[in-house]
Order: sequence, then C-alpha cells, then structure tokens
Amino acid sequence: MPPLRIALYQGPGGVPDSTGAALAALDRAARRAAASGARLLATSEMYLTGYALGDRIPELAEPADGPGALRVAEIAAEHGIAIVYGYPERAGTAVFNSAQLIGPDGTALANYRKTHLFGGFEREHFTPGDTAVVQADLDGTRIGLLICYDVEFPENVRAHALAGTDLLVVPTALMRPYEFVAQTLVPARAYESQLHLAYANRCGAEGEFHFTGLSCLAGPDGTVRARAGTGEELVIADADPELLRAARDETPYLPDRRPELYGTLV
Repeated sequence: MPPLRIALYQGPGGVPDSTGAALAALDRAARRAAASGARLLATSEMYLTGYALGDRIPELAEPADGPGALRVAEIAAEHGIAIVYGYPERAGTAVFNSAQLIGPDGTALANYRKTHLFGGFEREHFTPGDTAVVQADLDGTRIGLLICYDVEFPENVRAHALAGTDLLVVPTALMRPYEFVAQTLVPARAYESQLHLAYANRCGAEGEFHFTGLSCLAGPDGTVRARAGTGEELVIADADPELLRAARDETPYLPDRRPELYGTLV
C-alpha cells in the first residue's frame, strides 16, 4: 500500500471575519494540497470560527450536518481530498468542541467530541465528549481523531493504538508557553504508541491567547517527518505504512504490554 500523503493547514492567526472567510481559506488550502497529491487535509481546533470566541460560542455553534459541514463537503468533493476540521458543535442544548472528518467524495466519515477540556475557558463553554476512540478508514489507512489537550493523556493515544489506529489526526490550539508539547511530547506519543500523529495547530494571536504554530507529522519511530514554523503554512508529508510496520516490529510496545499489572491506573 502506498504512503498516504497528508497536508496540515496552519491557518492565519486571529479570529476569522466570518465562517465564510474560514471556508474560503480552506478551499484555497484544499486546492493547493490536492495539487501536491495529498489525500487528506487537516486543519486546527475550532478552525471554522476561531478559538477565542468567548460568549459567542453558542451563537456560532452548529450541528454536525450544519451549513459549515455542507460547505466543507463541497470543498472536499470538488478537490477530491478528505478534510479534518475543528468546529463548535451544537447537539440539542449542549455545545461540544468537535472535529469532523469528511471523505474525498464529500461523505461525513467521523465526528469526534473533545473529551479532555483545557482550562476554565473551555470548561465554561463546552460539554466534554464521552467517546474515547473515533475512527474511519481512508485509502486503507485507519484514521483516528483527538483534539489538542486530549493528546497529552497517554491513555487516549494508547487506546487508539490498541484499536488499530494507523494515523492519529489532532486538530490543535496549542498556545504559548507550551511549545514543548509540539516539540517533545507529540513525537513521544507517536513513538510510545507506534502510530503516525498529525498535529495541526493554529498560529498567531487571538484575544488573550498566542498560538505557537509548530504543526507537525510525527512518525512511529519518534522522528518528525515534517514541521511548520510559527506562521501561516501548508505542510505536506507522507504517512508511510512501511515505516509503521518496521517501527512496530523493532519496538514491540503493544504486544509486550502486561495489562494485568495496570489495574491501578483506572
């Protein structure tokens, strides 16, 4: 099976003027990504609206099949590329910090709700999700979804590894001064759980937050296959199944586990 080429869109800083502006930028990024041969485009946490929304979150939240999702589906189908994007999801009276995977034909493949909310801002405005592992298949690759703070919990990533995730896509809003998460922790998570990890961050300033950029694809051998800087950037990299197989053979963490010893962890 050939490598799955992915693109990470580290979009412009600041809250977009509108969801329409964010979607127009996504259309341009999808065009460029598809021209490079990418089959998957990943964007940041809360991509459609911006992150630092404060009390506007309920106003801008929409259902998983809302107008934003319909437009993302059109963009995906037009360019023949799968898209992962972050957005505030309304479901009944609850609002979730969510990420959705749309297939290259415009079909909704998976929707994940952030399970670990970061800080008072998120806890005030969002309901935590209750499903740890959400997956879908693309071109023979099993893709899993987490969001930002979720990846900092080794249990979350290990659960994906045990469920067969090959490529873990993590829309992110990592802010200063936590650059070490992108630089050190993300490659370590990929190595210890033996999977590819695509980390798509925001960049620039929004309100009280300043996002670090540093989006990356980390491989199952612990190396960073591609890394963005701190500004707007489209990063292209390959998630190689041969590298995945070789890394799992060389470092057999998963088969060498002894679950009977870990009961105190839960």
